[in-house]
Amino acid sequence: MIKHPAFVVEPWSVRECRLHMDVLAQTESVFALSNGHIGLRGNLDEGEPHGLPGTYLNSVYELRPMPYAEAGYGYPESGQTVVNVTNGKLIRLLVDDEPFDVRYGTLHEHERILDLRAGTLTRRVHWTSPTKGEIRITSTRLVSFTHRAVAAVRYEVEPVDRTLKAVVQSELVANETLPESGPDPRTAAVLKQPLAVEENLPVTGGVSVMVHSTRTSRLRVAAGMWHDVDGPEDTRVEADGREDVSRVTVATCLDPGQRLRLTKLFAYGWSAQRSRPAMHDQVVAALAAARLAGWDGLCAEQRRFLDEFWAGADVEVEGDPEVQQAVRFGLFHLLQAGARAEERPIPAKGLTGSGYDGHTFWDTETFVLPVLTYTHPRPVADVLAWQKSIMPMAEERATQFGLEGAAFPWRTINGEAGSGYWPAGTAAFHVNADIAEAATRYVDATEDVEFERETGLPLLVATARLWSSLGHHDVEGNFRIDGVTGPDEYSAVSDNNVYTNLMARRNLRAAAEAAIRHPDLAERLGVTLEETARWRDIAAAMFIPYDERLGVHPQSEGFTRHAVWDFAATKSDRYPLMLHFPYFDLYRKQVVKQADLVLAMHLCGDAFTPEQKARDFAYYEALTVRDSSLSACTQAVLAAEVGHLELAYDYLGEAALVDLRDLAQDARGGVHMASLAGAWIALVDGFGGMRAGGGRIRFAPRLPSGITRLGFRLRYRGRRLRVKITRGTTSYHLLDGPPLPLAHHGEEFVLNEHPATRQNPPPPAPLPLIRQPQGREPTPRRTQIC
Repeated sequence: MIKHPAFVVEPWSVRECRLHMDVLAQTESVFALSNGHIGLRGNLDEGEPHGLPGTYLNSVYELRPMPYAEAGYGYPESGQTVVNVTNGKLIRLLVDDEPFDVRYGTLHEHERILDLRAGTLTRRVHWTSPTKGEIRITSTRLVSFTHRAVAAVRYEVEPVDRTLKAVVQSELVANETLPESGPDPRTAAVLKQPLAVEENLPVTGGVSVMVHSTRTSRLRVAAGMWHDVDGPEDTRVEADGREDVSRVTVATCLDPGQRLRLTKLFAYGWSAQRSRPAMHDQVVAALAAARLAGWDGLCAEQRRFLDEFWAGADVEVEGDPEVQQAVRFGLFHLLQAGARAEERPIPAKGLTGSGYDGHTFWDTETFVLPVLTYTHPRPVADVLAWQKSIMPMAEERATQFGLEGAAFPWRTINGEAGSGYWPAGTAAFHVNADIAEAATRYVDATEDVEFERETGLPLLVATARLWSSLGHHDVEGNFRIDGVTGPDEYSAVSDNNVYTNLMARRNLRAAAEAAIRHPDLAERLGVTLEETARWRDIAAAMFIPYDERLGVHPQSEGFTRHAVWDFAATKSDRYPLMLHFPYFDLYRKQVVKQADLVLAMHLCGDAFTPEQKARDFAYYEALTVRDSSLSACTQAVLAAEVGHLELAYDYLGEAALVDLRDLAQDARGGVHMASLAGAWIALVDGFGGMRAGGGRIRFAPRLPSGITRLGFRLRYRGRRLRVKITRGTTSYHLLDGPPLPLAHHGEEFVLNEHPATRQNPPPPAPLPLIRQPQGREPTPRRTQIC
């Protein structure tokens, strides 16, 4: 029987009341702390036992060769893998010369609490050593949102009933041994000794500093630590270190009632260009600023930062405490992934693990950035600024393919294509439209004109040029985009993928409109009136396949003529299909890994009639196996829109609990950022019916039976908005900012300082039962909360 972590269901925390060794790696992901620059997995303070050690810096990677059985033109020559950098979390304890290790002695109590409002991970331990020394330990860890380079730990030891000798060893350790990875492509390559030491100064002025560099990518990484020790008078402090270890040792005798308290500040920096002395000085300066704030100051700043975040992002769910906890947990991790990324990407696992080699994918723009756009928009501008920074590489890759504009990578760390699976790594051109859509959405939500000029327009122009050169007009005048891979990787290299074509159409129109708004900049980018007219003409002529015989949109041209996958003959242990069947067989069958055409209906809803949405949704439900965690939230949104509210509720539970219950059985490699975003998407876009654009927000709220009230907060165009939905009514409150145009189930009005309440329509009439592939039905949500 496969086990998943067990957490207490609480609205503002994730609490583990017992240490479960068989799911240690999964809980390390759940309890990870990050600020978008630094990421610390939730490893135990003493470092052992562990599931997967992990300390990450955003975009610190090592290159590794990508061998091919048969090379091909345009294949990436090397891959990138995130590096487990110098570990500053380590604090080891010896009690009367006996190492504290949860695997030995008697563990009376072990509790870990991730506080979603304080931004801290607290651990409480009551332990008796094999030599009968009984102690209590409390540690609190944070990664600062206000000090980009800084993390901190407060570690306290108290004897229970007799005098004990206590020795605490606080360390910086590089090149930790990592467990071997398996054949699952979602795991990371294991790097052996990726860091070469350049400097190790154990203590200079109270600060220890280590500087390493990666052996092939030549990135320089610096780590430093400083300690404040509070203990009995005879407490001794020593420091030593060499090669990959720097250590501060604190030794004392503790009587009952006495306590040893160690406050550890540690800081990181990295660069591809700065010198060793410069990196040394950078971490020393970061520690100086953190020391000025002090432990209490760091905690207070952390709380203030999160208070401001939750004031514009919180979601309240009545009736389902698990979903309530999960959506806040998801929002917290999204904030951690992007808050201080500062012109760096947001990887698929954030900085919580090494899954997918630490790469960022298209799902950042499609799932993560929409949530941040309406809750905490600054990281969105940062991620898109990073996309602009890698545009020269994307333009070079487009040239390599004989195309104009920029071909952005489907997965990467540093901007170079990082996938050896060419049908997605090369043919998934939709990533370009996903980036353009994220930029367009951000500008609409923030009215950030400077961003649009400096970042948005260059991205829109480069991606629009790609589409105009990638496709062609057929003899009937339709504009076709052939030989591409859409979001569904089980239907690769197909013609006229509907999602791709619709998103490309939006991209082309947005580029033309932005060029008109900023003619001076457009001229500097070489955009002419003839070129914008061509973009509009292509958009108008974009071919969107439709199967008249079935009355549905084929996912791509010809898809509905393929044989349907034999779901009845596929055993449950053969999923995910990609791990048990050849892609050749998947490509030529009607089987869908993740929402594709259904995602098009979500993001390009105005391209479909309500009747088409209902028929298309039913058709693709029967084919979609959800072998990707990206799928459930999108299916939730469309299920809610077409009236299948209970099915939408089932999918909400799947998206929200993917990591807290380890539903995908791969949380050990890090949490699923897109699915965590999906909990918000399912609630706000699904049951809230939110759609935004053109300076207004539209809502169409309807609740499933398991949720009695749904409330959420949004940021839009300088306003802060609160929406409260019950069975019968929805109330809208403008918390900050000038009046805002809204729509409620098609009724348009302007929301001002006075709350507005509108009636919700009655529940939809019972709809025909929709079936999923045999064995791939979502677990009914109501049976899980009864």
